[in-house]
Amino acid sequence: MTDAAGKARPVFLGQNQYGKAENRVVRVTRDGATHHVKDLNVSVSLSGDMDEVHLSGSNANVLPTDTTKNTVYAFAKEHGIDSAEQFGIHLARHFVTTQEPILRARIRIEEYSWERIEAAGEGEHSFARQGQETRLTQITYDGSSWEVVSGLKDLVVMNTTDSEFWGYVKDKYTTLPEAYDRVLATQVSARWRFNWSDEEREMPDWEESYAQTRGHLLSAFAETYSLSLQQTLFQMGARIIEQRDEIDEVRFALPNKHHFLVDLKPFGLKNDTADGAVYFAADRPYGLIEGTILRDGAEARIPADLTNL
Repeated sequence: MTDAAGKARPVFLGQNQYGKAENRVVRVTRDGATHHVKDLNVSVSLSGDMDEVHLSGSNANVLPTDTTKNTVYAFAKEHGIDSAEQFGIHLARHFVTTQEPILRARIRIEEYSWERIEAAGEGEHSFARQGQETRLTQITYDGSSWEVVSGLKDLVVMNTTDSEFWGYVKDKYTTLPEAYDRVLATQVSARWRFNWSDEEREMPDWEESYAQTRGHLLSAFAETYSLSLQQTLFQMGARIIEQRDEIDEVRFALPNKHHFLVDLKPFGLKNDTADGAVYFAADRPYGLIEGTILRDGAEARIPADLTNL
């Protein structure tokens, strides 16, 4: 690489991308007096032939990020939002196929759920925002193949029994007592990768797939007699892989939301799980259990760090 004077410089441009992050779009669809809401947070990231904008400042190949924002809102009206995945696919295809310098598009979407409020009178148009759980998807397209990774975050679950933790390594710093009947709670962050990558193949039913995958995740959590959160993690992922043919890989990050038995002996009280116990819910520090479950023969592609996915 040379500078403006033609002098060699010992640097080069590496990976780069740009786009418009966190475009909040709400689409209301009216089916007579019954309304439907899709509430998304859409981030667009584009990459390709962008060397010159970095090296010389030429914007000749740059689609303004404001344009990407406008495209999100226009597409929400023109195409509607059948699912977060389908909406991301529309956007990614558009940017790659209409802008020659753009070789790869990545669309990340968070979806927020609304629960219908049943009320007297005509029409169904009132909603309450559901919990903290957020649905997620990431669409990546390079002009020839697709990668769709969906999932969820902030899904808080708890088993008040059928969980133990004992037989672990102990050293001079170990103070944790063994537990044979404990509360197991976690805040699930999960991603799953679809094996659909070619438009010649039939797409999954994205809405059905999300609902079923979430259901299998919850069922496995509830039905597993757990000797460790790691064991529960594996059973959750295995259930999804076994039941959903369209998914090849599942990745979890499970912070252990510890519930410690309160010492009530100073007050002459026995705090026994057998007759109902009192716990201290500690928010930090917390154990963080992470792992990937794969279909036999599949390759791991979901990043180990889910922070930015």
